[in-house]
Amino acid sequence: MRILHTSDWHLGQHFMGKTRLEEHQAFLCWLVEQVQSQAVDAVLVAGDVFDTGTPPSYARELYNDFIVKLQQTGAQLVILGGNHDSVAMLNESRALLGCLNVQVIPGVLADIEHQVLTLYKGDGEPGAVLCAVPFIRARDVMISESGQSASDKQQSLQQAIAAHYQQLFECAEQLSEAHEAAHGRRLPIIGTGHLTTVGASSSDSVREIYIGTLDAFPANAFPPLDYLALGHIHRPQKVGGHEHMRYCGSPLALSFDEVGQQKEVLLVDVNAEGLSAITPLAVPIFQPLARVKGNLAELAVAMQAVAVEQAELAKIKPVWLEVTVAEDDYLTDLQPRVEQLAVGLPLEILLVRRQRSSQQATLTDDARITLSELSPLQVFERRLAAEELAPEREQALQSLYQALLVEREQEA
Repeated sequence: MRILHTSDWHLGQHFMGKTRLEEHQAFLCWLVEQVQSQAVDAVLVAGDVFDTGTPPSYARELYNDFIVKLQQTGAQLVILGGNHDSVAMLNESRALLGCLNVQVIPGVLADIEHQVLTLYKGDGEPGAVLCAVPFIRARDVMISESGQSASDKQQSLQQAIAAHYQQLFECAEQLSEAHEAAHGRRLPIIGTGHLTTVGASSSDSVREIYIGTLDAFPANAFPPLDYLALGHIHRPQKVGGHEHMRYCGSPLALSFDEVGQQKEVLLVDVNAEGLSAITPLAVPIFQPLARVKGNLAELAVAMQAVAVEQAELAKIKPVWLEVTVAEDDYLTDLQPRVEQLAVGLPLEILLVRRQRSSQQATLTDDARITLSELSPLQVFERRLAAEELAPEREQALQSLYQALLVEREQEA
């Protein structure tokens, strides 16, 4: 059977104050076309359907419109909740969508057997078994115990998540074996996840998620699935070099450091022997983005070059531009000077950064990100790392930092 793996749509996102509505509309229409033309049997959305837990009405309309259009293809749809998604909001329409060949797993369910789904081929025959795992919150799989150190909590949580996957895998194995006994053919077992794995390469747009004190989940802790469809990391990549463990990445560039990155969705073919092929489908660019860097003279040349390179796309939409000013960054009237360079060009400057010298290290890492993009806890962490403290003060502040992490876990 053929599965399409996608994730991290972030419907409703605003990019530096700009709406992504038209981009998301274009992407979802393109996606339905791919499902039709590529004879896809099932579509997996591995988390972060929406950008926030309270998405605007137009984002919900996009979601509902996509589901309606996908019905015409006959493909099965499975929606997994991500860390940006509201469990309650996704759960609202879960029963209704179940009547439309759509399974929604907003969070870890009370009866985990409901997270083990059969995926069907276009002819109605079972084609695979799915261990449908959404974003896992610590409270979903474990109970916090007093007196545990941060290391103990991390180890306990890792074991709890691994146990959750193993339980689902064992249920899936039973279904696969039962099908083999009845029809002489095993069903491949697919898994999903929305989390950071050890070694995954993220981007600026990926919001750090801490499941308790667990920063990343080791690849060797997953059960022996035939394919693992992951979400949360926006760069498409394999996990630990494993062909069958994949992040498909986000379909749109969600930060300027993703400029030039080829966005894709993955066509995954499986059969009774397991994984047979993975084919990336390149997602078209619906809104051109670019980055330029240099002094004012260099920026003038660079902007002209961007206008030429993006000429075809710029006929439809102006290029959204990030400008980093070097050498001339001391000027007080920098913003109007930079904007003047773009006059007459199909460019729209969304962000102007001042490059700082390496000696002027700041909380925002040489102006790569602005202070408003950091959470209070991230500011505390960076400020702590920049200080040279006496051992007893450093220990006290580290204890405070761990306490803040625990408090954030409980609030989540």
